[in-house]
Amino acid sequence: MEKRTKKIPGQTGRYIYAITSGVEDRSFGTIGINGSNVYTISSGEVSAVVSDAPSGRIRPERRNFAAHQAVLKKLLETGDLLPMSFGNVSEGSAAVRKFLAKHQKSIIDGLARVAGKVEMGLKVNLDVINIFEFLVNRNEELRTARDQLIGRSREATQDEKIELGRLFANILDSEREDQTDFVEKILLKACSEVKRNKCKDEREVMNLACLIGRGQTDKFEAVVFEAANHFDDNFAFDYNGPWAPHNFVEVDIKS
Repeated sequence: MEKRTKKIPGQTGRYIYAITSGVEDRSFGTIGINGSNVYTISSGEVSAVVSDAPSGRIRPERRNFAAHQAVLKKLLETGDLLPMSFGNVSEGSAAVRKFLAKHQKSIIDGLARVAGKVEMGLKVNLDVINIFEFLVNRNEELRTARDQLIGRSREATQDEKIELGRLFANILDSEREDQTDFVEKILLKACSEVKRNKCKDEREVMNLACLIGRGQTDKFEAVVFEAANHFDDNFAFDYNGPWAPHNFVEVDIKS
């Protein structure tokens, strides 16, 4: 049975923050988007953590993002959860229950995957002035290709420049792959899973999401420093967390 809460006129939708195990009615106070009350809607063995909201799109404003994250932080303090991405609004309570019922098995499997765990992030960036020159100094093949191109009496053609750029990109990707393989092996001493996210720019060497046990942040920090000790000062290691395990959720709220 849905927990009785004071409804706000026009708030016919349900904004979904996360899914948790258990079916007891719970209320977390007015910590949701626009100061809305956050509570649970249950079906089967799991519950969605929601607040009332207008049906349709929630504006991606800073204050809304902050409220969403504040709810996830509160939930993370109380137990395991499958966090939903920002902006998921169902048509109402019945739609939430229908979703929970339809995806019950995958939700339960997902909760088992993250049980007793939190997410840590690790980014490694190149802290150099010129990435191309940095790689030229490290890679003989790229250095030879560069020297041959600039050593000609005529100006390089556009195709030749494109080919040099392609070689640079391939070598950069290959080095990233090797370096990530190396770091991941060390991280797995403290992580149950490591997920590789796409690098956002040339300076980013790796962007990793790491699933670790609650209370294991010190152990995670130790293996990050162990990995960093194998790299020179041109590589900057930056870790953060703990977070709700966003990168380890495979339930699609829209399906």
